[in-house]
Amino acid sequence: MTRGTGRRTPIRTLLTIAKADEAVVATGWVKTSRFSKNVSFMHLYDGSTTKTVQVVLTPEQTEALQSRLVVGACVRATGKWVVSPAKGQAFEIAADSIEVLGDVDASAYPIQKKDTSFEYLRTIAHLRTRTNTFQSVFRVRNALSWQIHKFFQERQFLWIHTPIISTNDAEGAGECFGLAHGKPGDPPFFGAPAMLTVSGQLNVECFAEAFTDVYTFGPTFRAENSNTARHAAEFWMIEPEICFADLDDVIALAQDFIQVVGRATIAQCAEDFEFFDARIAQDKEFTNKTLAILDRPFARITYAEAQDILLKSGKKFEFPIGHGTSMQSEHERFLAEEYFKGPVFVTNYPRVQKAFYMRLDDGGETVSATDLLVPRIGEIIGGSQREDRLDVLQEQLRVRNMPEAPYWWYLDLRRYGTVPHGGFGLGFERMLMWMTGMTNIRDVIPFPRTPGHADF
Repeated sequence: MTRGTGRRTPIRTLLTIAKADEAVVATGWVKTSRFSKNVSFMHLYDGSTTKTVQVVLTPEQTEALQSRLVVGACVRATGKWVVSPAKGQAFEIAADSIEVLGDVDASAYPIQKKDTSFEYLRTIAHLRTRTNTFQSVFRVRNALSWQIHKFFQERQFLWIHTPIISTNDAEGAGECFGLAHGKPGDPPFFGAPAMLTVSGQLNVECFAEAFTDVYTFGPTFRAENSNTARHAAEFWMIEPEICFADLDDVIALAQDFIQVVGRATIAQCAEDFEFFDARIAQDKEFTNKTLAILDRPFARITYAEAQDILLKSGKKFEFPIGHGTSMQSEHERFLAEEYFKGPVFVTNYPRVQKAFYMRLDDGGETVSATDLLVPRIGEIIGGSQREDRLDVLQEQLRVRNMPEAPYWWYLDLRRYGTVPHGGFGLGFERMLMWMTGMTNIRDVIPFPRTPGHADF
């Protein structure tokens, strides 16, 4: 059996276990370098931490390699730890040897030691991961993903992989990416027109009614021709579904989820959130304010109460307000940012504003639904108790002019052992934006898909 030569040790670990005069091998990319007659050094990073490791060069190494140790070059440094005279680091590496593993043409490399706009970095998404901001963003994205799974697994939820290809528009909005296959006139590959899924909810309900508590976490798609900072054509959703539950249970789960997962992610990525406080939010108390929000109960009002607050606010809005109108981002942000100064659940929306599967309230005018609104973002969660009464669900389809045939299997769930149940969908990227202070969804997705852009 062929054996490897041994994997590297991450810089995060090296800095933790560093001891004076101990041999060390550090690998990474050059963040900065400085050369002079008296002392020459470079800083290496490898993505494992916000910190870099300083490597001090001998005059001979400087003479031989100065032209190659430029920003972006990939390097292996072998030497020993020595006490550092510089501030901010206990140890540095006195190099015995330097090996350049990957050269960079400094005149052509698009990332330099200067501030660069996020707009420009989106044009080089394959390289922007080498910058401080995106290193922190994607470490937090990783940690948030892990904490989401940890939250549900510790509560004995079953993770379900729901399909990406679907023949059902779960939202009934008609904003779907259709799939074409074969020549014009050929029969549909899947027997019916298919699309990229807008939600895994309908599918995951099947498993909820067999396993009680389940969730799906994966990519979803919207064909909206929208270029706002909150919308993307491909994004990730977390969608838990719980049985023997009503709207109050759904809201309790959503609040617990946001609070537990949010606090755990901040604790796991403390260094990165310090960076966001200093460089992104421009508020050194930004993360502490988020933690304070996560430590208190979220507000709760009905849609009707929300409209009353908006009408009495005296504030001028671009979009209309009043009973029966749809709440826009500006209304949601006013409620969360200015009125409640924290997250707020808005419940019991008019039935005409919500999807067919939401349980009809007594009186028939509203549904047992909720949106969670948070400062700066607006809606971050949409959820409901599901309509478990077959006849009412069929009527909800009828009044929306939606055919029953594509939902025959979904209606079967109401025919065979129906159960009160509900759940919610959380936009993963919107939660990232809210927690980190990033303001554009394109900057928290590794390779954003937006109108006109899918080239990476």
